[in-house]
Amino acid sequence: MLERLTEVFCEVDDFCQTFEAQWQTYLLGSGAAPRGPQPGLAVSEIITLLLVLHSGGFKYLKNFYHGFAMPMLRPYFPGMPCYEQFVTMQQRAFVPLMFFLLSRMGKQTGIYYIASTALPVCDNHRIHRHKTFAGLAARGKTSRGWFFGFKLHLVFNNLNEIVACKLTAGQVHDTKPVLQLTKNLLGKLFGDKGYIGKKLAEKLLRRGLTLFTRVRKNMKALPLAVPDKLLLNARNMAETIIGNIK
Repeated sequence: MLERLTEVFCEVDDFCQTFEAQWQTYLLGSGAAPRGPQPGLAVSEIITLLLVLHSGGFKYLKNFYHGFAMPMLRPYFPGMPCYEQFVTMQQRAFVPLMFFLLSRMGKQTGIYYIASTALPVCDNHRIHRHKTFAGLAARGKTSRGWFFGFKLHLVFNNLNEIVACKLTAGQVHDTKPVLQLTKNLLGKLFGDKGYIGKKLAEKLLRRGLTLFTRVRKNMKALPLAVPDKLLLNARNMAETIIGNIK
């Protein structure tokens, strides 16, 4: 992303200027003026750094900030604070970042893939000592076993673009957010065995979306047209995209 850093920042900054003007109209009041020195980074700069973090394949924020951002990106962001201050400043960027991502969702193509992924917040042995997401995170189970945290539910189109997303607690079943995630979609939706459900398929079909899933070993496979079978087999690309995101 470094070769596009200026371009990405300009895009984010233009969005933030428009968003913040509209966002202020929805707030009850501006409150008291903040005390002390003003933060050294604008919200658009914080978001840009976070986009570089995730697009660059860095696993840990601390390693990214100390090992890459501070030595390499300071000329672009001269107001960069210490790591501890940046961690605190991220809170200011959460809402605009979410709206920015939603505004960049992929287009509707008529062919979609749905998948979910676990987002553990701590090791299973430390669940009882975890405080950061207490009351929000929950135990959940995937094909890889139990975890404590959240689930990220995603819908992709056949162009590998994210069309819809939703974050839930870890115990939420994969089928629960499907109707909300796909409320404006028409065409075909492909998923794994976790999305099997007659009632769900019927509700989607009434809205113009046909659900295709793999079947369990004790189920009789329904005949599929060759194009639909090929599209169902291509569902694994969703796992590849999720792997890149994480």
